[in-house]
Amino acid sequence: MFENSDAFSGMSSGDIAASRSFYEGVLGLTVEEGMGGLISVQLPKGGAVLIYPKEDHQPATFTILNFPVEDIDAVVDELAAKGVTMERYEGMGQDEKGIMRGKAADRGPDIAWFKDPAGNILSVLSS
Repeated sequence: MFENSDAFSGMSSGDIAASRSFYEGVLGLTVEEGMGGLISVQLPKGGAVLIYPKEDHQPATFTILNFPVEDIDAVVDELAAKGVTMERYEGMGQDEKGIMRGKAADRGPDIAWFKDPAGNILSVLSS
């Protein structure tokens, strides 16, 4: 049914300019402008995330976009150097960098969470 669909994900932002600046300037992703103030964040290995303006935007309370990476420590350090703060969650056992070392505790991949300017929760995790 959907085998030939160019599916994409979408999320809202109360400030499209700030979102574009973050995804393009901080995360280094290609961002394309769409009609009606929309932007499309191109994901490195294909696919896209549509970000649309929403005046009364409310960020999700869960992770909406994950970035698997080879070296989570290096990526977290680079994000921190660019002013991105890792989120801290009670009971997750995160280290001083904000990384939950899941592999060591047999709880899944090492993962760290951060927010975009709209408050949407993103993560980097060990691939």
